[in-house]
Amino acid sequence: MDLRELLGDVRELVECESPSGDLAAVARSADTVQRVGVRRLGVEPERIVLDGRTHLRWRLGPGPSRVLLVGHHDTVWPIGTLAAIPCTVEDGVLRGPGCFDMKAGVAMMFHALADLEIRGGVTVLVTGDEEVGSPSSRELIEDEARIAEAALVLEASADGGALKTERKGVSVYDVRVCGRAAHAGLEPEQGVNATIELAHQALVVAALGSREAGTSVTPTVASAGTTTNTVPSEGHFSVDVRVRTPEEQARVDAAMRSLRPVLAGAVLEVTGGPNRPPLDGASSAFLMQRAQDLAVRLGLSELTGSAVGGASDGNFTAGVGTPTLDGLGAVGGGAHAADEHVLVDELSGRTRLLGALVADLLATGGPRT
Repeated sequence: MDLRELLGDVRELVECESPSGDLAAVARSADTVQRVGVRRLGVEPERIVLDGRTHLRWRLGPGPSRVLLVGHHDTVWPIGTLAAIPCTVEDGVLRGPGCFDMKAGVAMMFHALADLEIRGGVTVLVTGDEEVGSPSSRELIEDEARIAEAALVLEASADGGALKTERKGVSVYDVRVCGRAAHAGLEPEQGVNATIELAHQALVVAALGSREAGTSVTPTVASAGTTTNTVPSEGHFSVDVRVRTPEEQARVDAAMRSLRPVLAGAVLEVTGGPNRPPLDGASSAFLMQRAQDLAVRLGLSELTGSAVGGASDGNFTAGVGTPTLDGLGAVGGGAHAADEHVLVDELSGRTRLLGALVADLLATGGPRT
């Protein structure tokens, strides 16, 4: 693997901005990913457009798919960020919007596979909507995962280069209140105050969390009312839920759907639900052990695992029962932040590790063989 070429490919990907909500930008980014992938793999991908969002799939070799590599090329950064945070490599640190999450990981996939003698049985899936919850690609990801013996996710590493062996499941809700407007000064008693109802509901919702179970239930964005002298007739707040187990996800979902109004005359509507199932440690244990053994053979630093609160498409692959190892991408930090960065010295070793893990799985079989 040539590090200079890898860095060049990462730069090419980063310099094509791809915010998830800009479908034209994501399509342009897919063009760039396709160009880089073909350059390294020598094979054209299938271009899959779902709900206007562009995804790419490479099937390598004539045999059935056995190992699935998953990544995404969309980012959280709006068009124009590159002008303020250009892609640079200085003092061993690569910077730029989306470099860590996760365009370096996409480039690493291509370079790891390019160096393999045998690639038959590998599927590469690079999606364009992960940062907004994978609304169009979820079914595609799950279908590919059901075929595979193992799924390897090229999301960036956890702190210190740790692989992500557990991820919390995610649910997202919107709690909406319909009250009744009235003049706040003349006859407030004639109104049904949506703000007060929302306050009652927010306290109930926040109490659904459980520190012991590792469950967080967090009211987030909220709004209500129209003018300062009117009793608010409508309002809503969003809820972010993170859970370690399917049982907790089901418990919170049932509780959210059982919410009832406190104020007479208020109407309550709860929408949303589970978005991603948990990725538990049992799903990653076999693959983690293989990766640790390979790291020793390659003379790399000791690999560690980490449980994280953030979700990825690895939640989907694990959710359908496919053994999954996540966080195999770049080492660095600052995901979704202005100091997003990748440690250049770690790129070669991580890419070699990925290639060795794929080759090992193809040669000896995955956990489901």
